Amino acid sequence: MTELAPRRAAPPRMGNKVPEVTAFFWLVKVLSTGLGEAASDALVRRVGPIVVALVAIAFVVALRAQLRADRYVAWRYWSTVGLVAVFGTMAADVPHALGIPVWATSLVSLLAVAAVFVAWYRSEGTVSFRSITTRRREGFYWTAVISTFALGTAVGDLTAESWRLGNLVSGLVFYALIAVPFVAHRRFGLGAIPAFWIAYVLTRPLGASFADWMGGPTSRNGLGIDTALVAGLWALAIALVLGYLAITRNDALTRAKNPNAPAT
Repeated sequence: MTELAPRRAAPPRMGNKVPEVTAFFWLVKVLSTGLGEAASDALVRRVGPIVVALVAIAFVVALRAQLRADRYVAWRYWSTVGLVAVFGTMAADVPHALGIPVWATSLVSLLAVAAVFVAWYRSEGTVSFRSITTRRREGFYWTAVISTFALGTAVGDLTAESWRLGNLVSGLVFYALIAVPFVAHRRFGLGAIPAFWIAYVLTRPLGASFADWMGGPTSRNGLGIDTALVAGLWALAIALVLGYLAITRNDALTRAKNPNAPAT
């Protein structure tokens, strides 16, 4: 009798590792990108290039803690997102220093995002943000977070610098654009998953543009606020929102409350 080959064990299931996607989610996400932009500028100016390595180490430690956890905890999740923003902003300055045009960076970033989602879908049959219940899916999720941040950074630089719109106008443009996937989802049948990821990309240039405007010199139509103070203000706003969520638990995913709820 032929012996059947043993099936590969399914990856162990965890509690969903991401927060509920509500208005609070989008608020903290935009605030984290603004914090990342301002904190990156402030740290590099005051500490120098060595801070890039220090932030990279902090990011790796935070991501490792997030991946090893078995459930969503707000401070741990958002600390990782915040460090993606700070380190990603620092890393985004490298192509500028090498003289690589922004349009080329934008194209490469777009191709990288597409590759991540193709690989994720081929492996899992979904790229849903509501079904991060295995280590492998969470690995794809965080790879997507990092790659979409890179794309958002490149697009923000393209509008503010290459197209010479400036930070304030760019921020207003992305403020209008981020409404498009929400309206398309509610009114025109765009799926929740593509709507989410399109909006997710747009949060980076939205928050960063306004942070740069606040910290930019008045000679370039900025507010001239010290970048360290800008970072502190955005960090305070994040702390207040997370404090509220810690009390109300409004960011706890519905599926975690009801395990039988279908994943999208």
